[in-house]
Amino acid sequence: MHDKFLRPYNPTETEQEIYKRWENSGYFNPENLPGKRTEPFSIVLPPPNVTGTLHMGSALMLAIEDALVRHARMSGKKTLWLPGTDSAAIATQARVEKDIQKTEGTSRHDLGREELLRRIDVFVENNKNTMLQQMRAMGASLDWSRYAYTMDEKRYHAVMEAFIRMYDAGLIYRGNRIVNWDPKGQTTISDDEVVHEEREAGFYTFTYWKDFPIAISTTRPETKVGDTAVAVNPDDERYKKYVGKEFTGEFAGKTLTIRIVADEHVDKEFGTGALGVTPAHSMADWDIADRHQLSRPQVINEYAKMTDEAGSLVAGLKVGEAREKIIEWIRENGLMQKEEQVKQNVSTAERTGAIIEPLPKLQWWVAVNKPITERDGKTLKEIMRDAVTSGEVKFVTERYGRVYLNWIDNLRDWCISRQIWFGHRIPVWYMGDEVKVQITTPGEGWVQDEDVLDTWFSSGLWTFSTLGWPESTDDLSHYHPMTIIETGYDIIFFWIARMILMSGFLIGEVPFKTVYIHGLVRDGQGRKLSKSLGNNIDPVDMGEKYGMDAVRVSLVAGMAPGTDSRMSEEKIRGYKNFANKLWNISRFVLENTEGTTYIMRDEEPLIHDVEGVYWGDVYAVVKEVDKHFGTYRIDLALETIYQYVWGTFADKTIEECKKVLSGDDEDKKKRVRENLYSILITSLKLLHPFMPFVTEEIWSHLPKKDSDMLMVAAWPKA
Repeated sequence: MHDKFLRPYNPTETEQEIYKRWENSGYFNPENLPGKRTEPFSIVLPPPNVTGTLHMGSALMLAIEDALVRHARMSGKKTLWLPGTDSAAIATQARVEKDIQKTEGTSRHDLGREELLRRIDVFVENNKNTMLQQMRAMGASLDWSRYAYTMDEKRYHAVMEAFIRMYDAGLIYRGNRIVNWDPKGQTTISDDEVVHEEREAGFYTFTYWKDFPIAISTTRPETKVGDTAVAVNPDDERYKKYVGKEFTGEFAGKTLTIRIVADEHVDKEFGTGALGVTPAHSMADWDIADRHQLSRPQVINEYAKMTDEAGSLVAGLKVGEAREKIIEWIRENGLMQKEEQVKQNVSTAERTGAIIEPLPKLQWWVAVNKPITERDGKTLKEIMRDAVTSGEVKFVTERYGRVYLNWIDNLRDWCISRQIWFGHRIPVWYMGDEVKVQITTPGEGWVQDEDVLDTWFSSGLWTFSTLGWPESTDDLSHYHPMTIIETGYDIIFFWIARMILMSGFLIGEVPFKTVYIHGLVRDGQGRKLSKSLGNNIDPVDMGEKYGMDAVRVSLVAGMAPGTDSRMSEEKIRGYKNFANKLWNISRFVLENTEGTTYIMRDEEPLIHDVEGVYWGDVYAVVKEVDKHFGTYRIDLALETIYQYVWGTFADKTIEECKKVLSGDDEDKKKRVRENLYSILITSLKLLHPFMPFVTEEIWSHLPKKDSDMLMVAAWPKA
């Protein structure tokens, strides 16, 4: 027995060395795996922010995916886990601009586009290795030879090809529609970059002028100078006699013409049951304006100030100032009927903290309701819906499938342009009234569109751009659609849906067969982990303190798909004890089996049961673990093997075997030693997907085994 077993298990001495051994073996690359493998298992890592650091949410993702990957690899599948990182363009540019402002007192406009992009590239290069090294520290067995970055040359080629194909099909257009506008960052942002903060707000009920027959309620009186209609429910008896009528009058320094329209989307029970329609400053109101052909005067500009169109009372004022001015005017004119304080979800920009202004902007869009000739006349929305209703894409947790379909039913056209400099620049060129769409410069006098593409446009191509598309590669034909995609429930719509959209149109197939959604990692009290609460737990720090196996197991334990899990340092410490227990079990077995002629389970179908050693129990555990992996309940697979190793193998089997080993029956002793060793082999294999470091370390000291490395050993057969 190796001298190392005479000391307690110390993960800090072994984890880095073990990972280097795995990486140097080449087994992360499916082409190098031993034996004849034909059935593919493929999964792509959701690309984390290239400048970010590992947090418990991303650690959970890595622990789940690595468990699935290691199980598939040991089960004889041609297993590919494809790594990559995302530019996170808005966040990255904002970070670099902030650093430049702080150190040099200059803005991006002082530097110019090319110099800012050069500095961003330097920043990214200096920072990306942090995340990649943390992934390695987690034990993630990713095929680093296929690493991709959303802004690298191959992905740029794929993005440009996708844009041009979609433009040529009439799916990409330029139009004036309402967007989420960040007045501080001066760009449109996607819904996932909007943070909703609960705040106190005034809720005001009033009429536009004294002889106006209907009262309205709002938390944003400053927008009411942009109203063009009042919408009521067609079944609301209170207002039926006014539908179709127009009223003109003075409101807060502005002459308004208000038409009463009947719209079934109006909630009769909310407020007065009448909605003041501000088409240019509310997405819902924009849709009402579409349905009733209403004008859309813009009364707030890109800097969150009131425009001249807002009228003489408030023109030029900041939004907050205009609100107070108009409230005061309503009171003074005796129009206020009610004032109250309510809780309101305020939309803010994740990166800048600014309050979002819904504004009409000339932007680039993807049309989701346009029939596509190349796809049998289906729309993108229908392609996205059919992928799930047909069963080609299955959600491990069915309720998320229903949530997805509900979201698709309400899907709007997708704004894909951003007013920043870092990102894939839109390949559209202008000269006068002429427009050309091409990747290279058209020639002298042509000016390229200033905007870049939404980062979700490039990550929407992720399952196939990482496999070589638009080229027809062996990887693409062999590994696509991917076997499974795994991610958090917060980006079902922003990533999962867009991958189905892109794959469905561009290559005519689903991007993956199964969707596994994990929940949030919370603290021991059920609170979301955050720096502000002071309850944040760093997975890398915890790994250095207790071993990464303990971190991984504590993340997966009790974590059913789609549900939130709880994490605490006490929980991690508890699984450190389990790693120590496994180490001590292995030491006992090796101490008591030295000199034994080992019989491997794969070589001998059954070693007869002897006192305390019941192979029926072992086979039942293997069968149960296989069942749970088959349904992606890896939390239950872990629980099954954990209970067997600690509760049965350690506490019962070994204790019974001690009695035999202390006796005089040499034949029984021989059989017990063979059984003990075989059970240890089986237990290490079952635990490896969850605790790869300690199991691989123990494996390396075994005198006889079916593979030099546990990561490619054969999965036990039930």
